[in-house]
Amino acid sequence: MTPIEISKHGSFVRGNMPSVPILSQEWRARAVARLNSLTKPPGSLGRLEEIAARLVEIREEERPRFAKKVIFTLAADHGVTDEGVSAYPKAVTQQMVLNFLAGGAAINVLARHAGIDVVVVDIGVDADLGEAAGLVNAKVARGTRNMAREAAMNEGELYAALGLGVGLAAWAQTEGYTLIGTGEMGIGNTTSASAITAVLARRPVALVTGRGTGLDGPALRRKVEAIERALEVNRPDPSDPLDLLRKVGGLEIAGLTGLILGAASRRIPVVVDGFISSAAAAIACTLEPKVKRFLFAGHRSSEPGHSALLEIIGEEPLLDLQMRLGEGTGAALAMNLIDAAAKVLDEMATFASAGVSEASA
Repeated sequence: MTPIEISKHGSFVRGNMPSVPILSQEWRARAVARLNSLTKPPGSLGRLEEIAARLVEIREEERPRFAKKVIFTLAADHGVTDEGVSAYPKAVTQQMVLNFLAGGAAINVLARHAGIDVVVVDIGVDADLGEAAGLVNAKVARGTRNMAREAAMNEGELYAALGLGVGLAAWAQTEGYTLIGTGEMGIGNTTSASAITAVLARRPVALVTGRGTGLDGPALRRKVEAIERALEVNRPDPSDPLDLLRKVGGLEIAGLTGLILGAASRRIPVVVDGFISSAAAAIACTLEPKVKRFLFAGHRSSEPGHSALLEIIGEEPLLDLQMRLGEGTGAALAMNLIDAAAKVLDEMATFASAGVSEASA
Protein backbone atom coordinates (compact mmCIF):
# COMPACT_ATOMS: atom_id res chain seq x y z
CA MET A 1 0.00 0.00 0.00
CA THR A 2 1.43 3.36 -1.03
CA PRO A 3 0.46 6.93 -0.10
CA ILE A 4 -0.86 7.29 -3.65
CA GLU A 5 -3.16 4.30 -3.20
CA ILE A 6 -4.39 5.73 0.10
CA SER A 7 -4.90 9.25 -1.23
CA LYS A 8 -7.06 7.96 -4.10
CA HIS A 9 -9.64 6.97 -1.49
CA GLY A 10 -9.15 9.50 1.29
CA SER A 11 -9.97 13.15 1.72
CA PHE A 12 -11.41 15.26 4.48
CA VAL A 13 -13.01 18.66 4.10
CA ARG A 14 -14.60 20.63 6.93
CA GLY A 15 -18.36 20.56 6.43
CA ASN A 16 -18.10 17.55 4.11
CA MET A 17 -17.09 14.67 6.35
CA PRO A 18 -17.71 11.02 5.51
CA SER A 19 -21.42 10.26 5.78
CA VAL A 20 -22.17 7.90 8.68
CA PRO A 21 -25.39 5.86 8.42
CA ILE A 22 -28.04 5.46 11.10
CA LEU A 23 -28.33 1.89 12.35
CA SER A 24 -31.60 0.10 11.63
CA GLN A 25 -33.86 -1.20 14.38
CA GLU A 26 -35.12 -3.80 11.92
CA TRP A 27 -31.66 -5.38 11.79
CA ARG A 28 -31.43 -5.31 15.58
CA ALA A 29 -34.79 -7.12 15.79
CA ARG A 30 -33.51 -9.78 13.41
CA ALA A 31 -30.39 -10.22 15.53
CA VAL A 32 -32.37 -10.53 18.77
CA ALA A 33 -34.72 -13.07 17.20
CA ARG A 34 -31.77 -15.16 16.03
CA LEU A 35 -30.04 -14.95 19.43
CA ASN A 36 -33.23 -15.96 21.26
CA SER A 37 -33.64 -19.00 18.99
CA LEU A 38 -30.23 -20.41 19.96
CA THR A 39 -29.85 -23.24 22.47
CA LYS A 40 -29.48 -21.14 25.61
CA PRO A 41 -31.71 -19.11 27.90
CA PRO A 42 -32.31 -15.62 26.43
CA GLY A 43 -29.60 -13.17 27.48
CA SER A 44 -27.49 -15.85 29.17
CA LEU A 45 -24.37 -14.89 27.22
CA GLY A 46 -24.60 -11.36 28.59
CA ARG A 47 -22.59 -8.72 26.75
CA LEU A 48 -21.63 -11.16 24.00
CA GLU A 49 -25.25 -11.03 22.86
CA GLU A 50 -25.26 -7.22 22.81
CA ILE A 51 -22.02 -7.26 20.81
CA ALA A 52 -23.50 -9.74 18.34
CA ALA A 53 -26.66 -7.67 17.89
CA ARG A 54 -24.66 -4.52 17.21
CA LEU A 55 -22.51 -6.34 14.67
CA VAL A 56 -25.65 -7.34 12.79
CA GLU A 57 -26.88 -3.73 12.87
CA ILE A 58 -23.56 -2.36 11.66
CA ARG A 59 -22.96 -4.86 8.88
CA GLU A 60 -26.62 -5.39 7.95
CA GLU A 61 -25.92 -9.11 7.69
CA GLU A 62 -27.76 -11.78 9.68
CA ARG A 63 -24.52 -13.70 10.26
CA PRO A 64 -21.61 -11.27 9.95
CA ARG A 65 -18.18 -12.87 9.70
CA PHE A 66 -14.78 -11.42 10.59
CA ALA A 67 -12.21 -13.66 8.96
CA LYS A 68 -10.10 -10.64 7.98
CA LYS A 69 -9.19 -8.29 10.81
CA VAL A 70 -6.63 -5.49 10.83
CA ILE A 71 -5.07 -3.11 13.32
CA PHE A 72 -3.65 0.12 11.97
CA THR A 73 -0.78 1.33 14.14
CA LEU A 74 -0.06 4.96 13.28
CA ALA A 75 3.26 6.45 14.39
CA ALA A 76 4.17 10.11 14.87
CA ASP A 77 6.36 12.34 16.98
CA HIS A 78 5.35 15.28 19.17
CA GLY A 79 7.17 18.58 19.51
CA VAL A 80 6.01 18.89 23.11
CA THR A 81 8.65 16.33 24.11
CA ASP A 82 10.98 19.35 24.20
CA GLU A 83 9.28 20.19 27.51
CA GLY A 84 10.52 17.01 29.21
CA VAL A 85 7.11 15.32 29.34
CA SER A 86 8.31 11.77 28.66
CA ALA A 87 10.61 9.34 30.41
CA TYR A 88 11.87 8.16 27.01
CA PRO A 89 13.68 10.12 24.27
CA LYS A 90 11.88 10.98 21.05
CA ALA A 91 14.10 8.53 19.14
CA VAL A 92 12.11 5.66 20.66
CA THR A 93 9.23 6.37 18.24
CA GLN A 94 11.46 5.52 15.28
CA GLN A 95 13.03 2.57 17.09
CA MET A 96 9.64 1.09 17.98
CA VAL A 97 8.41 1.43 14.41
CA LEU A 98 11.34 -0.72 13.32
CA ASN A 99 10.49 -3.16 16.12
CA PHE A 100 6.89 -3.37 14.83
CA LEU A 101 8.15 -4.09 11.33
CA ALA A 102 10.45 -6.81 12.67
CA GLY A 103 7.50 -8.43 14.48
CA GLY A 104 9.01 -8.05 17.95
CA ALA A 105 6.57 -5.73 19.75
CA ALA A 106 3.66 -6.63 22.00
CA ILE A 107 1.15 -5.74 19.29
CA ASN A 108 2.81 -8.18 16.91
CA VAL A 109 2.64 -11.01 19.45
CA LEU A 110 -1.00 -10.42 20.39
CA ALA A 111 -2.11 -9.87 16.80
CA ARG A 112 -0.41 -13.07 15.63
CA HIS A 113 -2.13 -14.92 18.45
CA ALA A 114 -5.54 -13.68 17.29
CA GLY A 115 -4.97 -13.89 13.53
CA ILE A 116 -5.03 -10.13 13.05
CA ASP A 117 -2.99 -8.27 10.44
CA VAL A 118 -1.00 -5.23 11.60
CA VAL A 119 -0.42 -2.30 9.25
CA VAL A 120 2.23 0.14 10.46
CA VAL A 121 1.90 3.69 9.14
CA ASP A 122 4.48 6.46 9.39
CA ILE A 123 2.21 9.49 9.50
CA GLY A 124 4.64 11.78 11.30
CA VAL A 125 7.83 10.20 12.61
CA ASP A 126 10.66 12.69 12.97
CA ALA A 127 13.13 10.46 11.11
CA ASP A 128 13.72 9.20 7.61
CA LEU A 129 12.49 5.61 7.61
CA GLY A 130 12.77 5.37 3.84
CA GLU A 131 11.24 2.32 2.24
CA ALA A 132 11.46 0.00 5.23
CA ALA A 133 9.85 -3.32 4.36
CA GLY A 134 6.22 -3.47 5.40
CA LEU A 135 5.95 0.22 6.30
CA VAL A 136 3.27 2.48 4.89
CA ASN A 137 5.32 5.65 4.43
CA ALA A 138 2.69 8.38 4.41
CA LYS A 139 4.47 11.04 6.41
CA VAL A 140 2.47 14.28 6.67
CA ALA A 141 5.22 16.09 8.61
CA ARG A 142 8.19 15.21 10.79
CA GLY A 143 6.15 15.41 13.97
CA THR A 144 4.06 18.22 15.39
CA ARG A 145 5.27 21.55 16.70
CA ASN A 146 5.66 22.15 20.42
CA MET A 147 2.08 22.77 21.52
CA ALA A 148 3.28 24.44 24.70
CA ARG A 149 4.50 27.30 22.51
CA GLU A 150 2.31 27.26 19.38
CA ALA A 151 -0.33 25.22 17.58
CA ALA A 152 0.74 21.61 17.04
CA MET A 153 -0.37 21.57 13.40
CA ASN A 154 -1.40 23.92 10.65
CA GLU A 155 -4.66 23.31 8.77
CA GLY A 156 -2.96 21.65 5.83
CA GLU A 157 -1.30 19.09 8.10
CA LEU A 158 -4.50 18.48 10.04
CA TYR A 159 -6.60 17.78 6.96
CA ALA A 160 -3.88 15.69 5.33
CA ALA A 161 -3.74 13.46 8.42
CA LEU A 162 -7.52 13.19 8.63
CA GLY A 163 -7.71 12.35 4.93
CA LEU A 164 -5.03 9.70 5.31
CA GLY A 165 -7.14 8.00 7.97
CA VAL A 166 -10.23 8.08 5.75
CA GLY A 167 -8.14 6.58 2.97
CA LEU A 168 -6.92 3.76 5.22
CA ALA A 169 -10.52 2.82 5.98
CA ALA A 170 -11.36 2.78 2.27
CA TRP A 171 -8.31 0.64 1.53
CA ALA A 172 -9.31 -1.77 4.30
CA GLN A 173 -12.72 -2.19 2.71
CA THR A 174 -11.24 -2.91 -0.72
CA GLU A 175 -9.00 -5.55 0.87
CA GLY A 176 -11.97 -7.30 2.47
CA TYR A 177 -11.33 -6.37 6.11
CA THR A 178 -14.55 -6.33 8.14
CA LEU A 179 -13.15 -5.44 11.57
CA ILE A 180 -10.65 -2.64 12.27
CA GLY A 181 -8.64 -1.92 15.40
CA THR A 182 -6.83 1.31 16.23
CA GLY A 183 -3.23 1.53 17.42
CA GLU A 184 -0.58 4.21 17.77
CA MET A 185 3.00 4.93 18.69
CA GLY A 186 4.45 8.31 19.56
CA ILE A 187 6.60 9.49 22.43
CA GLY A 188 4.72 12.38 24.04
CA ASN A 189 1.28 11.39 22.78
CA THR A 190 -0.29 10.94 26.23
CA THR A 191 0.43 14.65 26.69
CA SER A 192 -1.67 15.48 23.62
CA ALA A 193 -4.38 13.03 24.65
CA SER A 194 -4.53 14.57 28.13
CA ALA A 195 -4.91 18.05 26.65
CA ILE A 196 -7.75 16.86 24.42
CA THR A 197 -9.42 15.13 27.37
CA ALA A 198 -9.19 18.19 29.62
CA VAL A 199 -10.98 20.31 27.02
CA LEU A 200 -13.60 17.83 25.80
CA ALA A 201 -14.45 16.55 29.29
CA ARG A 202 -14.05 19.98 30.90
CA ARG A 203 -11.84 18.55 33.62
CA PRO A 204 -8.78 20.06 35.32
CA VAL A 205 -5.58 19.06 33.55
CA ALA A 206 -4.09 17.48 36.68
CA LEU A 207 -7.06 15.11 37.02
CA VAL A 208 -6.77 13.67 33.50
CA THR A 209 -2.99 13.52 33.17
CA GLY A 210 -1.08 10.38 34.10
CA ARG A 211 2.49 9.16 34.23
CA GLY A 212 2.48 7.94 30.63
CA THR A 213 5.70 6.04 30.04
CA GLY A 214 6.48 6.04 33.78
CA LEU A 215 7.21 9.60 34.89
CA ASP A 216 8.32 10.37 38.42
CA GLY A 217 6.65 13.10 40.49
CA PRO A 218 8.65 16.13 39.23
CA ALA A 219 8.34 15.02 35.60
CA LEU A 220 4.58 14.54 36.01
CA ARG A 221 4.32 18.11 37.30
CA ARG A 222 6.26 19.31 34.24
CA LYS A 223 3.84 17.44 32.03
CA VAL A 224 0.79 19.02 33.70
CA GLU A 225 2.37 22.47 33.47
CA ALA A 226 3.20 21.94 29.78
CA ILE A 227 -0.41 21.02 29.03
CA GLU A 228 -1.73 24.00 30.98
CA ARG A 229 0.62 26.29 29.02
CA ALA A 230 -0.50 24.71 25.75
CA LEU A 231 -4.14 25.40 26.56
CA GLU A 232 -3.35 28.95 27.61
CA VAL A 233 -1.23 29.69 24.54
CA ASN A 234 -3.56 28.09 21.99
CA ARG A 235 -6.97 28.64 23.60
CA PRO A 236 -8.65 25.78 21.67
CA ASP A 237 -12.37 26.19 21.08
CA PRO A 238 -14.23 23.53 23.17
CA SER A 239 -17.11 23.64 20.68
CA ASP A 240 -14.84 22.96 17.70
CA PRO A 241 -13.13 19.56 17.95
CA LEU A 242 -11.05 20.19 14.82
CA ASP A 243 -9.68 23.40 16.28
CA LEU A 244 -8.81 21.44 19.42
CA LEU A 245 -7.19 18.65 17.41
CA ARG A 246 -5.12 21.07 15.33
CA LYS A 247 -3.83 23.03 18.30
CA VAL A 248 -2.98 20.30 20.83
CA GLY A 249 -3.39 17.00 18.99
CA GLY A 250 -0.98 14.71 17.20
CA LEU A 251 -0.70 13.56 13.62
CA GLU A 252 -1.43 9.97 14.64
CA ILE A 253 -4.47 11.10 16.65
CA ALA A 254 -5.76 13.03 13.63
CA GLY A 255 -5.13 10.02 11.39
CA LEU A 256 -7.04 7.74 13.76
CA THR A 257 -9.91 10.24 13.84
CA GLY A 258 -10.18 10.03 10.06
CA LEU A 259 -9.86 6.24 10.17
CA ILE A 260 -12.75 5.96 12.64
CA LEU A 261 -15.00 8.27 10.63
CA GLY A 262 -14.11 6.49 7.40
CA ALA A 263 -14.72 3.04 8.83
CA ALA A 264 -18.10 4.03 10.28
CA SER A 265 -19.15 5.46 6.91
CA ARG A 266 -18.38 2.06 5.37
CA ARG A 267 -20.17 0.03 8.06
CA ILE A 268 -16.93 -1.42 9.40
CA PRO A 269 -16.95 -1.79 13.21
CA VAL A 270 -13.95 -0.27 14.99
CA VAL A 271 -12.32 -1.59 18.16
CA VAL A 272 -10.79 1.37 19.95
CA ASP A 273 -7.61 0.71 21.91
CA GLY A 274 -6.63 2.77 24.95
CA PHE A 275 -6.15 6.38 25.98
CA ILE A 276 -4.67 7.90 22.81
CA SER A 277 -6.98 5.99 20.47
CA SER A 278 -9.93 7.03 22.64
CA ALA A 279 -8.92 10.68 22.29
CA ALA A 280 -9.28 10.22 18.53
CA ALA A 281 -12.59 8.40 19.01
CA ALA A 282 -13.90 11.18 21.26
CA ILE A 283 -13.01 13.78 18.60
CA ALA A 284 -14.78 11.66 15.95
CA CYS A 285 -17.88 11.21 18.13
CA THR A 286 -18.02 14.92 18.89
CA LEU A 287 -17.83 15.68 15.17
CA GLU A 288 -20.45 13.04 14.31
CA PRO A 289 -22.37 11.45 17.20
CA LYS A 290 -23.67 8.61 14.96
CA VAL A 291 -20.13 7.20 15.04
CA LYS A 292 -20.68 5.97 18.61
CA ARG A 293 -22.73 2.96 17.56
CA PHE A 294 -19.89 1.71 15.35
CA LEU A 295 -17.33 1.67 18.15
CA PHE A 296 -16.32 -0.94 20.70
CA ALA A 297 -14.04 0.16 23.54
CA GLY A 298 -11.38 -2.54 23.72
CA HIS A 299 -10.23 -1.97 27.27
CA ARG A 300 -9.93 0.53 30.11
CA SER A 301 -6.47 2.06 30.30
CA SER A 302 -4.91 2.80 33.66
CA GLU A 303 -4.31 6.38 32.44
CA PRO A 304 -6.54 8.60 34.64
CA GLY A 305 -8.12 10.47 31.73
CA HIS A 306 -9.36 7.40 29.93
CA SER A 307 -12.60 6.99 31.87
CA ALA A 308 -13.58 10.56 30.97
CA LEU A 309 -13.07 9.76 27.28
CA LEU A 310 -15.10 6.55 27.59
CA GLU A 311 -17.98 8.64 28.94
CA ILE A 312 -17.83 10.85 25.84
CA ILE A 313 -17.72 7.82 23.54
CA GLY A 314 -20.53 6.21 25.52
CA GLU A 315 -18.95 2.76 25.67
CA GLU A 316 -18.22 0.39 28.53
CA PRO A 317 -14.85 -1.28 27.86
CA LEU A 318 -14.78 -4.99 27.10
CA LEU A 319 -11.65 -5.60 29.19
CA ASP A 320 -9.97 -4.06 32.21
CA LEU A 321 -6.47 -5.46 32.55
CA GLN A 322 -4.71 -2.34 33.89
CA MET A 323 -2.87 -1.97 30.58
CA ARG A 324 -1.42 1.30 29.29
CA LEU A 325 0.89 0.32 26.45
CA GLY A 326 -1.02 1.45 23.38
CA GLU A 327 0.11 0.12 19.99
CA GLY A 328 -3.33 -1.50 19.58
CA THR A 329 -2.66 -4.18 22.22
CA GLY A 330 -5.98 -3.80 24.03
CA ALA A 331 -7.83 -3.73 20.72
CA ALA A 332 -6.16 -6.99 19.66
CA LEU A 333 -7.32 -8.78 22.80
CA ALA A 334 -10.86 -7.38 22.52
CA MET A 335 -11.15 -8.34 18.85
CA ASN A 336 -11.02 -11.96 20.04
CA LEU A 337 -14.23 -11.36 22.02
CA ILE A 338 -15.96 -9.61 19.14
CA ASP A 339 -15.10 -12.43 16.76
CA ALA A 340 -16.36 -14.91 19.36
CA ALA A 341 -19.68 -13.05 19.64
CA ALA A 342 -20.14 -13.22 15.87
CA LYS A 343 -19.34 -16.94 15.85
CA VAL A 344 -21.92 -17.61 18.56
CA LEU A 345 -24.52 -15.99 16.34
CA ASP A 346 -23.34 -17.91 13.28
CA GLU A 347 -22.40 -21.36 14.57
CA MET A 348 -24.68 -22.18 17.53
CA ALA A 349 -27.56 -24.53 16.90
CA THR A 350 -31.12 -23.35 17.31
CA PHE A 351 -33.65 -25.12 19.51
CA ALA A 352 -35.38 -26.36 16.38
CA SER A 353 -32.26 -27.60 14.55
CA ALA A 354 -30.88 -29.36 17.65
CA GLY A 355 -34.18 -30.86 18.74
CA VAL A 356 -33.92 -29.17 22.15
CA SER A 357 -37.07 -28.18 23.99
CA GLU A 358 -37.57 -24.47 24.58
CA ALA A 359 -38.66 -22.94 27.89
CA SER A 360 -42.37 -23.20 28.65
CA ALA A 361 -44.43 -20.06 28.26
